[in-house]
Amino acid sequence: MVSQNVKIINPTGLHLRPAGILCKEALRFPCSVKFRFGNTVANAKSVLSVLGACVKSGDEITMMCDGTDEEKALSEMVALIERGLGE
Repeated sequence: MVSQNVKIINPTGLHLRPAGILCKEALRFPCSVKFRFGNTVANAKSVLSVLGACVKSGDEITMMCDGTDEEKALSEMVALIERGLGE
């Protein structure tokens, strides 16, 4: 398992559209893709799970990937978040 902290920079946090973009990217990888925010661990492949974490702009999450292509998945997920998830 690999993990990395990343700050949410897009102005609206992980609302529906950026959550969908995050999930679409996570689904490209066969490994488990999750993130921790506070006491919550969310499945990044599930829009409802991502929305349920209530992540706002400026919050820091820990992306966690485990399995086949975990390094590549983590790198690409973090890069996507650092680019602002399309916003």
